[in-house]
Amino acid sequence: MIVTTSQTPLNKSRALLSNVTWETLEKLDAELAETGAHLTYLDGTLEIMAPLSDAHEEPKNTLGQLLEMYMRMKNIRFYGRGSTTIGIKQLGARKEPDESYCLGTRKSIPDLAIEVIVTSAGIDTLEIYRRVGVPEVWFWEDCVISVYCLRSNGYELVSKSEILPEIDLRSIEFYSRMADQYDAVNAFMKLM
Repeated sequence: MIVTTSQTPLNKSRALLSNVTWETLEKLDAELAETGAHLTYLDGTLEIMAPLSDAHEEPKNTLGQLLEMYMRMKNIRFYGRGSTTIGIKQLGARKEPDESYCLGTRKSIPDLAIEVIVTSAGIDTLEIYRRVGVPEVWFWEDCVISVYCLRSNGYELVSKSEILPEIDLRSIEFYSRMADQYDAVNAFMKLM
């Protein structure tokens, strides 16, 4: 097993391990369960990120609240799955989305996964989501949302959400940048 570690400017530790078996992944997952570490796995490569910083957690939470407020105000039935682990050994892929949602009904695979990016990753996240079959993935990076929709040949970067076609992503971006989360969600709610 080859281990590479790095320290990011935000003091977020990251370890990238090669030649990791699924069984080793499961053992590490159990051992790290109480640490808050996020494990991402693809074809024998394991990325361990911990701890998650305020620079990651605050926008993730704000984004989730804004999106949930939007869906409630538009009477869109949804089920928040949070960072529930998706992926299985047979796919050689596993990921914990930052936030995820099923729309309409509960499903084993979410309709939407959201990733908040504050550091560059070492594993192709979209490949994991493609194998699992997540229809839409949003990346929030530097206060900008990029939307990827699953096609037969992989993900395509699109200009707007296909599962929530009426949502104004620029408004979500604007309110996610506000310094105070409470004020941001209340201001967004008044818009609705």
